[in-house]
Amino acid sequence: MRDEAQTRLRTLKRDYDEGQTRLLQLEQQAAGLREGLLRISGAIQVLEELLVDNNVPSNGEQRDPEELRVP
Repeated sequence: MRDEAQTRLRTLKRDYDEGQTRLLQLEQQAAGLREGLLRISGAIQVLEELLVDNNVPSNGEQRDPEELRVP
């Protein structure tokens, strides 16, 4: 019985350590994804502002800035 408990304890500790490692990897991946989304959001905002500031199409007609917004 004692040997079985020690074996199970070792298994559980190994599983716990592996879970901790995987959690850290996922947290790092999530942080990287958040940073990427933040950069994309910034680029969207800049492009939307450029389009609104330059709301005159090549044919010279004024356009509604809402037409230029990216959904």
